[in-house]
Amino acid sequence: MTNDRITIDPDICHGKPCIRGTRIMVSIILGLLEEGMTFNQIIEEYPELTQKDITAAIHYAKALVENEEVELIKTK
Repeated sequence: MTNDRITIDPDICHGKPCIRGTRIMVSIILGLLEEGMTFNQIIEEYPELTQKDITAAIHYAKALVENEEVELIKTK
């Protein structure tokens, strides 16, 4: 998975994925979207972000889910 707008650095935000050049975590952006904020509202709150950054966060999360491996555990 490659995304030139998302970085993971163990020395920044405990290694959580962030928008490059910021300490704004992907999870923050997803949470704001979940709350119903628009791209423009998010950019007003975090002016260092662009629409491409927000889209990159969504694509990053989508790629994680798409590549997730699910292992079923049988009980009894």
